[in-house]
Amino acid sequence: MNFNLSILAAMNPALKIGLSVVAGVIVLGFLGLLFAFGRLWVQAWLSGARVTIAELIGMSLRKVNARTIVLSRITAVQAGLDISQRDLESHYLAGGRVPNVVRALIAANRANIELSFNVATAIDLAGRDILEAVQTSVNPKVIDCPDPTKGRVTVDAVAQDGIQLKAKARVTVRANIDRLIGGATEETIIARVGEGIVTTIGSAINYKSVLENPDNISKAVLSKGLDAGTAFEILSIDIADVDVGENIGAQLQKAQAYADQERAKAEAEKRRSMAIARQQEMKALVHENRAKVVLAEAEIPKAMAEAFRSGNFGIMDYYRMKNIQADTSMRGSIADPGKKQE
Repeated sequence: MNFNLSILAAMNPALKIGLSVVAGVIVLGFLGLLFAFGRLWVQAWLSGARVTIAELIGMSLRKVNARTIVLSRITAVQAGLDISQRDLESHYLAGGRVPNVVRALIAANRANIELSFNVATAIDLAGRDILEAVQTSVNPKVIDCPDPTKGRVTVDAVAQDGIQLKAKARVTVRANIDRLIGGATEETIIARVGEGIVTTIGSAINYKSVLENPDNISKAVLSKGLDAGTAFEILSIDIADVDVGENIGAQLQKAQAYADQERAKAEAEKRRSMAIARQQEMKALVHENRAKVVLAEAEIPKAMAEAFRSGNFGIMDYYRMKNIQADTSMRGSIADPGKKQE
């Protein structure tokens, strides 16, 4: 018994030290939590968006930025919106921009625009700026057509008389929240308006009619419902400027005339080459026929010799033939003095 008491007495100092260390760790841990989350907890408590320390610790363990969630919830509560902490955490973990969504919901609520939290988060996760969309719904924005940042500053089109016109348009649009998911972007609006301008100018009889009434372009383009399937609603299309460009019709006619000229030259060259080739063929044919004549004349002496041998041709006949040839040659010289005698 005395032995056990001595052991307990010996262990008492060690036990006290251990308990002191544990208590110190607990106190340090509490102080650390108070330092890390105390300010957020106090802010939430004073703002009515109450959150417990355990929930703040859970956010930290789930790799959620507690400050972002708490401040967003405080903002929503102060604006009169009831958004749960779990919904905000879920959107944060999905990769969404929680503060942007909360500000968009507040702006929509103030402007009496119907926008639910689920729709706002879906638009945000789709990559669209929901806050900008709400702001555009309240305050329509103007889009330049064409977009000068893409390199082109005018929409060029040609009227039926061949004169080129260069137009600039300004499109006033308002975001359509219902079509924001899956709706086409500003590039589609610009492309459609540009196509409408080109079609309208191209259908004009002459460029003067376009210059006299540029608002006809706006009316014609606006009546085509170009905002169908887009995330915007077109409010107006205004032609900012129309300038006269080049005479495209004359340039095309000039180019066509030059092409016709070159084609005619090619055809003439082709015919000339064919004529030269035919001339060479005829020369070759003449030489061939002359060769045949020479061959035929070479047979005459043989025939005459054969006639002498067979008695069908006498010496007097031969002399008479020579006289006839001499008379023929003389008459030819008299008729054509400049002819070279062979």
